[in-house]
Amino acid sequence: MDKQRMTLGVLILLPLVAACGTQTAGGGSGGVESAPVTGVHWTVDSLTVGGKTARAPSGAYLRIGDDGRVSGNLGCNGFGSKATLKGDHVVFGGMWTTDMACEKGAMSFERSLGRTLADKGAFTTKAEGDRLTLTAEGGDRISLTKEKDAPLRGTKWTVTALGDKNVSQPLPKGANAYFVLHADGTFDGRLGCNHASAQATVGDGHITLGPARTTRMMCQDSLMRTEKTLLGLFDGKVAYALDHRGIALTSANGTVVSAVADE
Repeated sequence: MDKQRMTLGVLILLPLVAACGTQTAGGGSGGVESAPVTGVHWTVDSLTVGGKTARAPSGAYLRIGDDGRVSGNLGCNGFGSKATLKGDHVVFGGMWTTDMACEKGAMSFERSLGRTLADKGAFTTKAEGDRLTLTAEGGDRISLTKEKDAPLRGTKWTVTALGDKNVSQPLPKGANAYFVLHADGTFDGRLGCNHASAQATVGDGHITLGPARTTRMMCQDSLMRTEKTLLGLFDGKVAYALDHRGIALTSANGTVVSAVADE
């Protein structure tokens, strides 16, 4: 997965009624044993509107926190909302999204999913095992599957954006930067041009990296600038924050490196 993260640009879609909810919803009227809906990373599989089903692009997901806060990705852009849950129903409130253009297919799916969530608002939930279906009045539905969290160690983390706590920018084309934290205490990967490795110690929400050992190739300027930023993570301590299949590394100078788990 090399889904790009984007510069934050808030776009208000529809000011529906927003409220927090902390309940879980399940099969209810469908006779299916109730299963938790909140606190789960639900990958969007497909969207059915007007009887026509479209497969979701890679990276589309939905997560409802225990406090009712909603986060996710519509297929290209990230979005947020709030949800009220009662029994086997969920109502989504006002929704915001980031504002970035992607390929035509992803944007088409995103527009359909965004309209469905904003216009319909209220859905009946049917959760069974690792599957969740949200069905709106009239029959339009969103099909989702529970996805497991990615472990810190042993995962190939593909770098998607660089920035700070306020703004991030996607990597330049061709950067293909990634890193892996191994169980034996080593850290290696590609920085945009060259490969690098170092010793690594994990503890108390931080990764302490030793000096980087790198190859010595030269690449185009944009890749070398990316590499210089990533080299700043080494020979020091960086904070890390895991969020399901995403990770953010924050260096002592405030640089934030965002990455997602590779498939």
